[in-house]
Amino acid sequence: MSSDAVDLSTMDAVAQAELVRDGHVSPVELVEAAILRIDKVNPEINAVIHERFDEARAEAAGPLPNGPFRGVPFLLKDLGVMMAGQPYHCGSRFLKGAAYRAPYDSGLTRRFVDAGLVVLGRTNTPEFGTTITTESVAYGPCRNPWNPEHSTGGSSGGSAAAVAAGMVSVAHASDGGGSIRVPASECALVGLKPSRGRVTRAPEGESWMGATVDGVVSRSVRDTATMLDCIAGYEAGDPYTAPPPTRPFAAEVGADPGPLRVGLLDHPLGAGVAADPDCTDAVRAAAELLESLGHRVEVGHPAALEDEAVLPRFITIIAAATAADVAFWERELGRAAGRADVEGDNLAFRAIGDRTGAPAYVQAVSWLHEWARRVQAWWHGDGHDLLLTPTLAVPPPPIGYLSDPDLGGARVRDVLQYTAQFNITGQPAVSLPLHWTEGGLPVGVQLVAPYGREDLLIRVSSQLEQAQPWTGRTPPIYAH
Repeated sequence: MSSDAVDLSTMDAVAQAELVRDGHVSPVELVEAAILRIDKVNPEINAVIHERFDEARAEAAGPLPNGPFRGVPFLLKDLGVMMAGQPYHCGSRFLKGAAYRAPYDSGLTRRFVDAGLVVLGRTNTPEFGTTITTESVAYGPCRNPWNPEHSTGGSSGGSAAAVAAGMVSVAHASDGGGSIRVPASECALVGLKPSRGRVTRAPEGESWMGATVDGVVSRSVRDTATMLDCIAGYEAGDPYTAPPPTRPFAAEVGADPGPLRVGLLDHPLGAGVAADPDCTDAVRAAAELLESLGHRVEVGHPAALEDEAVLPRFITIIAAATAADVAFWERELGRAAGRADVEGDNLAFRAIGDRTGAPAYVQAVSWLHEWARRVQAWWHGDGHDLLLTPTLAVPPPPIGYLSDPDLGGARVRDVLQYTAQFNITGQPAVSLPLHWTEGGLPVGVQLVAPYGREDLLIRVSSQLEQAQPWTGRTPPIYAH
């Protein structure tokens, strides 16, 4: 069997790795086929911004690590994870103008490579990952394969677009307020945000008070689970780590979750934010599907989610981190950053961060930790297993809607109703592609589990995937 005999674009990463192990295709064939697919559709959607094709070809022809994904093509998000010698720009004109290259491999990069993955390049992201649409000034908008006039989401929008368009089967993503789940929702993918501390951020410590965590976007639950096995776990010096699973996450795929008690939140909690009919339909249909599988779904959610004091405190965390990031890059590049270097929203974040004193920052952290205890009591004290919500308050918006210089910030807050809360609490959450609008745009639904219970999310996600398969549905822009 050769790569010409099968449609590699529709195969998940586990299946591609099986072809390599069985000797049916070589890593070189997988890599060359993926490069052709990127060349075919990337000009339409602008997902891959840094190519690493020659290095990937050489690695595929050499002695790759004998990991579970040996020879499978892969893409890294251009934010948060460095690869020595490769461009690293974080969606910023400041770093792009300096042609900055990473000085080392991040711990997560090593884990991806040890899994046998072959990195083909890096994907588009908004500047510093501080918004949920991928439309940076530095690299331009990433376009949704389901409709190129619409957003891919963010900040992992380039990775999601690349997977949705069939360039690769799985790609790196990270999530500080929804940045795995939002693009998964908008591009019809599986997007699992792991628990706080599940995945190392070595050699750094934490990001956004520990709200940011790395993972992947994929087309299948088994890819997500198997990849989590590859990247999860403690690395020396990590400030905290999630408790290890009792067995591999991949073993949870297809396992019976048993009857579960699921709370349903089908409407935004923000004042003045209207429920979108497609998002309401999506989550209610998911509730009916869960009930048909033997679970008990009841209207209800943690009361603490309605506390409006959360947002300003989380903005304090993000603003302080942005100010620190910009100051770091100024030292690294040896000059001050101005309006020609940093986008307006991030300059505003920096200004807020610079005005925030240390006591105010510590008070915000302490308040958010106390609030997280109130949220999680709903799972532990009240005995719920999962919370079901829409992933976003609207279907994928048009490009330009969330990046509008005057209205974009308020619109982001209205759209981002369901995800950032669980970055603060550190709980695992997954977006699943269970609904499409009449116009063909994907709408994801979110399931949230107690801290450390990715195993439960994987079991239920696998059950839903079997009951309502989504992998056979591909977008209009697709690299067959």
